[in-house]
Amino acid sequence: MKQTQPISLLLCALGGEGGGVLSEWLIDVARRAGFAAQATSIPGVAQRTGATTYYLEVFPVPVAELKGMRPVFGLNPLPGRLDALVSSELLETARQIGNGLVSNQHTLVITSSARALTTMEKMEIGDGRRQEAGLLQLVRENSRAHHVLDMAAITREAGTVVSATMLGCIAGSGLLPFARADFEAVIGEGGSHAGPSLRGFTQGFDAVVRQRAQIRQIEDSLSNSELPALITRGLPADLASIFPQSVHDLLTLGHARMLEYQDAAYATRYAERLKRVLAAERHIDPAGANGFAITREMVRWLALWMAFDDIVRVADLKSRASRWERVKGEVKSKPDDLLMVYDHFKPGVPEVAALLPTGLATRLLIWDRRRVTRGKEPWAMPLKIGTHSVFGMLSLRVLASLKWLRVRGSRFSQEQDTIDQWLDAVIAGTQAHWQLGHEIALCGRLIKGYGATNERGKENLLHVINHLAKAAPFSTDAARAEAIAAARTAALSDEAGKALDQALVQHGAPARPVKAQPIRWVKTPPGRPPAPLPKNG
Repeated sequence: MKQTQPISLLLCALGGEGGGVLSEWLIDVARRAGFAAQATSIPGVAQRTGATTYYLEVFPVPVAELKGMRPVFGLNPLPGRLDALVSSELLETARQIGNGLVSNQHTLVITSSARALTTMEKMEIGDGRRQEAGLLQLVRENSRAHHVLDMAAITREAGTVVSATMLGCIAGSGLLPFARADFEAVIGEGGSHAGPSLRGFTQGFDAVVRQRAQIRQIEDSLSNSELPALITRGLPADLASIFPQSVHDLLTLGHARMLEYQDAAYATRYAERLKRVLAAERHIDPAGANGFAITREMVRWLALWMAFDDIVRVADLKSRASRWERVKGEVKSKPDDLLMVYDHFKPGVPEVAALLPTGLATRLLIWDRRRVTRGKEPWAMPLKIGTHSVFGMLSLRVLASLKWLRVRGSRFSQEQDTIDQWLDAVIAGTQAHWQLGHEIALCGRLIKGYGATNERGKENLLHVINHLAKAAPFSTDAARAEAIAAARTAALSDEAGKALDQALVQHGAPARPVKAQPIRWVKTPPGRPPAPLPKNG
């Protein structure tokens, strides 16, 4: 018996992404294929500011077979009865799921893994992003089937808008009773924009078809015992056998990052540090009741800290072929276009000293501080390098090849010493109380950015370790852990550090010492009279 209920789709896009065009395309495809369809919309506030949702119903029986009857369509989706949710942004997908429209028995979810950060996420001093793992879990738990893919990347590669990619994903899912040729014919009517739109459609279609084929292959050929081997592919066998399954995904990424950043010896150093943490956590939590969360956090934050940014790293990233391809995609450069890229650098004494031995670096830093004390600006060398030129690219590649010099530099030694202080504090805290070790591990979030921001984060971390994790008296280890959590939250909420100082004092620790700042005298520009002195009382 043929289905007599319409197929319902909710299309979600951000303002300016072509959600209205996508809805019109689908209506035109339905009519071309001989099916009845209806669409309604709730447009966003303005370009790039609001979400736009479009509700579409398609009756799955051709109009020619209805014998004059006309289907009755709804104007809005019914909770739990939606056949498909298609979204261009992961958080918007989660928001629609939270509205109760989808069902794990009924709804196919097709979503992009890409994020467009909200204003509130951007305003956070710390990492204010919603964790993608939780959003993806929400998708898995509230869909009968799902396809997650990076629509933003596909769209950039095709040089089109995301609505074309979304149309390809819908066509590839097999949800609608339309032939691929019907979709392509409608897109082909778009005139000069048809070429890029067809590329985006094709890539979206192929991506979903590949996922469907992979799912079928896994269901047919993989037993449960083979799944762990699939998940841990890329992680060395010795590490996979030592570390628990719950950390394998991040450990694979962290280990690969160390190899890329430095070499195999550095990746081994990373793993050895983590083994110490794992041993401490297994000692206090042998059954892994807490999911080895301390080790997992250390896998994450240790990898980020050990791969700190320096001029070698920056030169490497800016001279990669992938970066050049990304720039070409962002400016939509065509094969016959002349593309020139200039990178601006301003290395100062700290960046140069970082690659020098400690003795030379110290003398150079002292010389620069004396300049500042005399009222001069810190020394820096502004550079403008054309990375499109042979000379510019060679300059960056020569600088990127200095990995061997990095490990002999003063900064590398200082970073490793500070990392070890944090590592020792995590291990000692874990041995005393699981929650205490976990909170100290989470303090790795304080290390971020570069320059003064990075230095301030390390100073804050060491102050918390020395005065809360060690020195300050607490009645219990749990109370000490709560104090560290409060200090960490305060440090991430206030860039000036006032909130952190208040949290420290509140828990019996001294506020951070006030750092001396030189007084700089600025000459009055010629022709401008000096400012009048203030009058007394």
